Amino acid sequence: MEMGWSLLVLALLNLESGPPPRIEVQGHRGARAVLPENTLPAFEHALEVGADVLELDLAVTRDNVLVVSHDPVLNAQICRGPKAGAVVRALTLEELHRYDCGSLRNPQFPQQQPIPGTRIPTLDEVLALASRGGFHFNLETKSFPDRPEYTPPPEEFARLVVEAVRGRGLAARVIVQSFDFRTLHAVKRLAPEIRLSALWSKGERDFVSIAREAGAGIVSPQLKLVSSAQVRQAHQAGLKVVAWTANTPEEWDRLIAARVDGIITDDPAALIRHLRAKGLR
Repeated sequence: MEMGWSLLVLALLNLESGPPPRIEVQGHRGARAVLPENTLPAFEHALEVGADVLELDLAVTRDNVLVVSHDPVLNAQICRGPKAGAVVRALTLEELHRYDCGSLRNPQFPQQQPIPGTRIPTLDEVLALASRGGFHFNLETKSFPDRPEYTPPPEEFARLVVEAVRGRGLAARVIVQSFDFRTLHAVKRLAPEIRLSALWSKGERDFVSIAREAGAGIVSPQLKLVSSAQVRQAHQAGLKVVAWTANTPEEWDRLIAARVDGIITDDPAALIRHLRAKGLR
């Protein structure tokens, strides 16, 4: 069955002009299927297995330090510490580092290996990994228009990100992505050299109009919203398409057949093996 589907995927690819594209592998929150999400060990693992991009989420502490966290309210399923339900924005960095976000295995990923004592890293600590290779970073600004207490205003959030990226000389290796397009517009005003990606999950809509609204050159839709026609139209408009979050061979094959430019996955090692088996890497 696997061989038959593989041949179908390659046949569909051959219907398009040109050779099959090299699909960019983005490690979602590092590699959360394997190690605690958004932690240095997860990012280091993603690099070791050959991920092209480290995908990560940004929050801001009370003392205005960019830190790597998906949840504005610390998730008790994966972090333990002094206070349940603590809001990252209400904590200083020193207070945040009292939380252990590596001891608890994420119940969604039974194969995940806990690493007790792992802390939420700062963005600067993650950017410091840049010397380990030519990979890129995909930074998501976790901004919530309906909960402004969770983050700084969009302009301030963007300023902090731009300063951190430029401070490391990494503008050419960074993408900033967001569901909140206000932060993308703010980054574009401050640093037009930084690539932008419009995250999308709100249902059917053409990718080109999403990119135009966001002022972005990349569209990043939830994987179920991806079709060959949508990707083709995006490419004709000079856009790239990076789908999220795909973790199974069936999902990968559907995205390969649609000719996406990149796939965000919780298990970059498995996706890379899958692509190699198909001669696509």
